[in-house]
Amino acid sequence: MSARIGNTSVLAQGGLSRRGFLGSALLAGGAAFMPRLAFAAPDAEAMWPQVAKLVHAYADTGRLPGVLAYLGMGDRVAMIARGVQTLGDPRAVDADSLYRAYSMTKPITGMAAMMLIDEGRLGLDQPIADILPKFAKMQVQVIPDGSITDLRPAKTPITVRHLLTHTAGLGYTIIQKGPLKAAYLAAGLVPAEVSRVQIPGLESGKILPSLAAFADGLAEMPLVYEPGTKWSYSVSLDLLGRVIEVVAGQPFDAFVQDRIFGPCGMTSSGFRVAPQNAEHLTTNYGLIKDKLLPIDPAKTSIYLDPPAYPFGGAGLVTSPRDYDRFLAMLLGYGRLGTTRVMSERAVRIGTSNLLPTGVGGPDWDPVPSGFGAGGRVGLGDQAGTFGWSGAAGTVGFVSYRAGLRAGLWVQYMPSSALPIGDEFRDAVRADVIAGMKAVKAAA
Repeated sequence: MSARIGNTSVLAQGGLSRRGFLGSALLAGGAAFMPRLAFAAPDAEAMWPQVAKLVHAYADTGRLPGVLAYLGMGDRVAMIARGVQTLGDPRAVDADSLYRAYSMTKPITGMAAMMLIDEGRLGLDQPIADILPKFAKMQVQVIPDGSITDLRPAKTPITVRHLLTHTAGLGYTIIQKGPLKAAYLAAGLVPAEVSRVQIPGLESGKILPSLAAFADGLAEMPLVYEPGTKWSYSVSLDLLGRVIEVVAGQPFDAFVQDRIFGPCGMTSSGFRVAPQNAEHLTTNYGLIKDKLLPIDPAKTSIYLDPPAYPFGGAGLVTSPRDYDRFLAMLLGYGRLGTTRVMSERAVRIGTSNLLPTGVGGPDWDPVPSGFGAGGRVGLGDQAGTFGWSGAAGTVGFVSYRAGLRAGLWVQYMPSSALPIGDEFRDAVRADVIAGMKAVKAAA
C-alpha cells in the first residue's frame, strides 16, 4: 500500500508566497536592470549574494541535505548548489538531480490544456460534461465539508476554466475534512503517491487503475462549492489530465511528452524515474522536530515504478535544468530557442488571470492575486508573474517584466515546516534591487 499526501499541512502551502512573488520593487525596475546584469559575472554567488547566503544557511548547517537555486534569463543561467542528494551519499545536488515537483506539475498540465484550447479542440468555457458525460448532473454540499447526503443540484456546469483555476468546487484530501475527505480516501481519489510505506500523518487509500477510473469516481462525489464561485484547492488539474487525454486521443502522459517535454528538451522529466536516471534521484525527507527522516529513499523510491496513471496535479519528477526549460519556454511566449512549443496566444492567455468574474485567488495569500492555467498570477504592481510551488518545498516562477525565471529545489515535507520558500523569493528580490542600485550608481 502506498502512503499518499493526506493532511493540510503537507500542501496547504502548495501555492507561492503568502506575500506574493517578488514585490513591486523588482517588477517596477527589474526589466531595465536584468539585461544589464545579463549573467556576465563568472561567479553566480557574487551575482546573487543573498540567494547564495540562503543556500549556504540551509545546506552547510545540515538543516537540509541539499539546496539548489536555479535562475535564468534568456539562454544564460546561474546555479547555486550546496549539499547532497541523499544523506550519507557523496553525490552532490546539481542541475540534473531529480526532484518530486508535486504541485509544480499543475502549470504543465494547465499549459497542455491551453494547447488544445488554442487549437480549437477544447473550449475554455466548455462544460466538461461534453467530454466526460458523468459530470452532467453534479450535486453540491449544502454545508461545505459537512454532510455528504445533505446536497443540492449544482446550478452551473463545471467548465475547463474552472478546472484550470481551482474553481470547479471539487475536493482535495489535503484540504477537506470530515465525511467528504473520508469518502475521497475510501474511493482512492488521492492526489499523489508519496511512499511505499505507511507514514503517520499521510493517510493512504487504494490506488485506482487509470485516469478514467479516477474521473468516474470523482463524478460520483458531491462538490464542496458551486462551480465558478470560489477558489478552492482541489484535484481539478488531475481531472483535467483525463479531459486532455480524451480530447487528444492519447494517454495524458504521452501527450505531455510529445507536446511539452520532447519539444522543450526535458529529457529527464516524467511521471516515473527512468532506470538510466535513477542515480540522479534525490531522497524526500520528512522534517519532524528539526530531524530529517527519509519518507521516500532514492534507492527504493516509489517513483522508480510506473504509476497506475499520471497524476496531472502532483505526479511530475523533474530536474532543475529541465524545469527551467519549461519556464524559459513560457518567458519566450511559447518559443524555446528556435523551437515553437506553444503559440504566443496560448501562453499569454494561460499566464493571465482566468478566474471567473468576482472570484479572488488563493485564500491564503493576503496579496490580491489571480490564477491562470494551473499557476498563480500576480496582479497590480505584481503583474507579469506566474508560477506555483510544490509540497516538498520546490518553487518555480517567471517574471515577464523582469525577464527572469527562478527555481528553488529541495525535498522535505511538509514544506510549511521551513520558511525557505518565502526567503528564496525575498533573496531574489533583494539581489535584484541591489543590482539595480549598483547600475544606477555606475551610470
